[in-house]
Amino acid sequence: PHLPSNEHPGEDAPEKHPVEGGVPPMGALVPSPGAGAVGLPAEPPRARTPSREAEADFYCVKWISWKGERTPVITQSENGPCPLLAIMNILLLQWKATSRCFQVKLPPQKEVITAEELMAHLGDCVLSAQPREPSEGLQLNFQQNISDAMTVLPKLSTGLDVNVRFTGVSDFEYTPECIIFDLLNVPLYHGWLVDPQSPEVVRAVGRLSYNQLVEKIITCKQAGDSGLVSEGLVAEQFLEATASQLTYHGLCELTAAVREGELSVFFRNNHFSTMTKHE
Repeated sequence: PHLPSNEHPGEDAPEKHPVEGGVPPMGALVPSPGAGAVGLPAEPPRARTPSREAEADFYCVKWISWKGERTPVITQSENGPCPLLAIMNILLLQWKATSRCFQVKLPPQKEVITAEELMAHLGDCVLSAQPREPSEGLQLNFQQNISDAMTVLPKLSTGLDVNVRFTGVSDFEYTPECIIFDLLNVPLYHGWLVDPQSPEVVRAVGRLSYNQLVEKIITCKQAGDSGLVSEGLVAEQFLEATASQLTYHGLCELTAAVREGELSVFFRNNHFSTMTKHE
């Protein structure tokens, strides 16, 4: 997959934390996009929350040639809110607005946009995500989804908790944050998969989510059974060896799963990027 970059050069330098006895430290590492293995994240992978002092309240608009048309994309300030920008850039790059495809347009001379404007555009798209069939049950469910989405929206400017499963590129534990992607019909992918040709790792990881696997590792280390201890070590080695949150098998699965020309959000290295597949 081709990753259109929307980040500022030099952002999010890797942080390092000591690991005592192999148990993950409290506090997720935030390596820079594309960095190598830097250690074992401890919390659900998430984008780093910028400090209020360093957080920019506006972002530069870059006009690019996209499918032969002059099209805006939002560039990321240092430590910017990558979940918000990744979703907004999909809404800017989508051409046709339908009941399941939303589009945001900016004035042709727009050079700077504020965080408040971005949130307003996104909120408008969420509110317009009406169900196709206006039955009473669907309408009640839609209203609940809208309420949940409005609660989640402010988090987009600081970072989202996502809990990956290592079984598929679109497998995540469902959390309230996922409602934004569902309402806007935005695919969310990752490439942090277990290689099925490694049966020992497959047994150790199973269908567990990241959070569940970390708990399993801690439990296995405290077990008296040597088999459980061994399984915990295998799982821990898997997390350490794939700390960049992408595996070769995951990359192959991404290439197969993502449709040609599809716009999606790609999660890797605790960072959300806008992604499309081109040839």
